[in-house]
Amino acid sequence: MPAPPGGYLLERPGTLGALTAGQLRRLCAVAGLAPADGDSYGRTLVDALGPVADRPLDLPPVTPTFLSDDHTPVEYSLSFTPGTAPTLRVLLEPGCGAGSLARSGRAGLAAVREMARRWNFSTAPLDRLQDLFLPSSAEGPLALWCALELRPGGVPKVKVYLNPAARGADRAGETVREALRRLGHERAFGALPEADRHLFLALDLGDWEEPRLKIYLAHRGLSAAGAAGLSRMDPGPGPAEIRTFFELATGTDGARHDVRPGQSCHAFTETATGLPSGFTLYIPVRDHARDDAEACRRAVAVLERYGIDPAPLLNALPAVTDRRLEDGVGLVAYLGLAHQHGHPPRVTVYVSAEAYAVRPPSTAQPALPEPVR
Repeated sequence: MPAPPGGYLLERPGTLGALTAGQLRRLCAVAGLAPADGDSYGRTLVDALGPVADRPLDLPPVTPTFLSDDHTPVEYSLSFTPGTAPTLRVLLEPGCGAGSLARSGRAGLAAVREMARRWNFSTAPLDRLQDLFLPSSAEGPLALWCALELRPGGVPKVKVYLNPAARGADRAGETVREALRRLGHERAFGALPEADRHLFLALDLGDWEEPRLKIYLAHRGLSAAGAAGLSRMDPGPGPAEIRTFFELATGTDGARHDVRPGQSCHAFTETATGLPSGFTLYIPVRDHARDDAEACRRAVAVLERYGIDPAPLLNALPAVTDRRLEDGVGLVAYLGLAHQHGHPPRVTVYVSAEAYAVRPPSTAQPALPEPVR
């Protein structure tokens, strides 16, 4: 593993907020953001986590969260395109520890609205969906998650993730269909491929060049051939490209049924055709690798196939942890390949905070709930 940039030494601060803010500041340096931006975004992360940020790390997680394997309510990702610095994102659960899904949803909504006041953007699309996704008796593994895409200057782009099963898993499809209708995408539901679950609905809020509404789907026992048939973009990625990504990410062309489902994401930006303008395939690489050294090699192979320098990724991992990659699996959590009309393909690598636990290396990882992408 290469030395961390700047020669810093990792410490393990005593609280969740101190640990994750430190990780985020170091990742900001890897992504080429200024120290002032790193400090600002670190404070933003701590503020958004709320009281749980002050919880000592020698206590167990205050509540289960399916955002990560060890129930840390924070995950990082680096998004790569050829010839540019990676884009750093942080995903968090602002209502973690609120005591119930309903209270978590209210706390998350309050945190997003505070961000909207601070950075001057509208929450109108989210407000139109509040009764669907944040009911008083919510069900499911989450209420509201928030992602920040970090930019120079300290003002991020904001995304929210909502749970289609909030009113019951048997109503998830109905909930997604109604949400699409309310947001002017009446024809979009029919464009989605078959899936085992509607996982998440995501909204871009604020200063986006082309805001997206995204639907995430789960596909159990996914194979390379099955993955190649999931895109509904026109034009979109060719089946051969998707199969190659699947095989590089998993190390196989066949399905494995003892792992998390693969995920697809379908992004909608216009209402005229009803077709998505974006498609992303996500592979839980940690379920297909013995340890993080192997998962990292898979990520590097994907990056190099797209002509992307892997050095920022290799610097990002020691910015998060000082453990050996061979000593655990799950630090490199997911690999994603995204296509969006008008943009080059994008590779995203998801990195776990591992605040509470490290999964030991294993040749057969158990199936676990799917974190959001």
